[in-house]
Parts: sequence; structure tokens; C-alpha cells
Amino acid sequence: MKEKKFKTWWPLFYTFFKIGLFTFGGGAAMIPIVQMEVVEKKKWLTLKEMSNILAVSEATPGPIAINTSTYVGYKIGGVMGAICATLGCALPSFIIISIISLFYEAFMSFEVVNNAFKGLRVAVILLLAIAIISLAKAVPRNWVSYVLFGISFISMVLLSAFDVSFSWMSIILILLGIIVGVVWEAIKYRKEKKE
Repeated sequence: MKEKKFKTWWPLFYTFFKIGLFTFGGGAAMIPIVQMEVVEKKKWLTLKEMSNILAVSEATPGPIAINTSTYVGYKIGGVMGAICATLGCALPSFIIISIISLFYEAFMSFEVVNNAFKGLRVAVILLLAIAIISLAKAVPRNWVSYVLFGISFISMVLLSAFDVSFSWMSIILILLGIIVGVVWEAIKYRKEKKE
């Protein structure tokens, strides 16, 4: 078992290093690439496991990309797998930012660089849309899902339309999700017990 986990450490580091190196637009932009690599190519996780990991990564403090890589790494290779995946994810950004900081003013003065970043923003939005559509397939179709989707959508509208604190809204939504999830599981448990 230990030998099997050891063999996954390097692939975890390499996979997340590659994801970190070629992903632009922040942690959320990594989600579709992580999903493609981990679920579709490597078959390390199922789509349902990936959606659960993303839910936990979003709800816990810290950048979603780092949280996701840590959870995936732990699931595949234990504690060392988590360390390797997290290092792989964070190292490219650290190296690139360190280099860019040396030449930041000269780098950003190029019109080509500014235009490239504008184009990347559009690509990131499309990547996120693809990830959302793909992950939606793993979500069960029931009243709980629809209620939570509705609440989340209304919350997004409130956040953008009014001056509502994002951190308070996040905490409220997380607590609401936990309460609805616990109630839903209790209802399912009672039904199964009666049968």
C-alpha cells in the first residue's frame, strides 16, 4: 500500500505543476483543467467525488486551487500526496510571479501583454462555463438541489446588485447548505428505516 502511494506522488506533483503552469485567471480557472486531468484523463476520481471535493474546497478558507489540489492529493496519495499536489500547484505561480516582479513595469507597458490578458479573461469565463455544465451532471436532480441552486442564484444577484458583504453571505450560504444537507439525509434515513 505504501509503495503504491509512493508511485502516485510524482504523478500528483507533475500533474498539478502542469495545471499551475498553464492556468491563467486565478484558482477558479483551474477547476475545469483539474477536472479534465484528474477525472477524465487519469481517472483518479469520479465526477461525483470531484464535485464533492470542489464543494469542500470552496467552503474552506484559502484559495480554491490550493484546497482542491490538497484534497485530491490526499485522496490519491495520503498526506505526502497532499503535500506533492499542493507544492505542484503553488510552485509555478511562485516562480512566475517572482520573475515578473523583477520586470513588472517594463512587462506591463507592452500593449501585447495587456491585450493578451484581456483575451485570457474571456477564455477563463468559457472554461468556467464548461466546468459548471460538466459538474452539473454529477448533481442529483431533486428538490434540495433546486432549492440550493435558487438560493445561490438569488445570493449572487444580491451581491452584485447591492452592497452586501461577500464574507457574511458566504458564511450564511455554507451554514444553510449544511442545514439543508443534514435535514435531507435525516429524511432519507427515516424513509429507509420505515422500508
